[in-house]
Amino acid sequence: MQLVLFNKPFQVLPQFTSPDGRRSLADFLSLPGLYPAGRLDYDSEGLMLLTDFGPWQARITQPGSQLAKRYRVQVEGDPTDAALEPMRRGLVLNDGATRPAPARVIPEPAGLWPRNPPIRTRKAIPTAWIELELSEGRNRQVRRMTAAIGLPTLRLIRWAVGPWTVEGLAPGQWREVPRAEAEAVLAAGRRELPQVRPNGPGSRSASRVRGTARS
Repeated sequence: MQLVLFNKPFQVLPQFTSPDGRRSLADFLSLPGLYPAGRLDYDSEGLMLLTDFGPWQARITQPGSQLAKRYRVQVEGDPTDAALEPMRRGLVLNDGATRPAPARVIPEPAGLWPRNPPIRTRKAIPTAWIELELSEGRNRQVRRMTAAIGLPTLRLIRWAVGPWTVEGLAPGQWREVPRAEAEAVLAAGRRELPQVRPNGPGSRSASRVRGTARS
């Protein structure tokens, strides 16, 4: 049983096959039997979880999973608390109302890798970063939510899934989660998730980062 954390670069398909020659997971991972536990859009970056164990895949992706996904989003405009309040209450999109999503303005993340190609900016319009947490997964949901409040998404990074973060992984790098840690978090029927910090100081469970960092 394996659980792998992977930092998906920009413009990489979230699958192992590429029908049209675009880069895919196969360009970075060669571990047999792995499949994605959830998706991340081609034009989004950041954390993907992959596993070879069906019950873990189901636990991660099931509706109502307690493994909330946290995003760091660069938006066009100047977000205020009032502008973010509809996200916190729940927005109505064309496929129905969203669940309330904690959202806040944050400074530009420290140590963030450059995107290739970089985002397009307009001199007369400011940009800012927000952090947004979702407990559901709809198609392009973050982009649709920010657009609905007048803050178009320029760059989208999934920073965390449950207790696991992309911290310490350059684009294209991956690491395997120790089995005991994965089992503790993904145990069937568990109601509360431990606050595992695999990249934190003094962690004994963090495994070696692997894979070639590519931009």
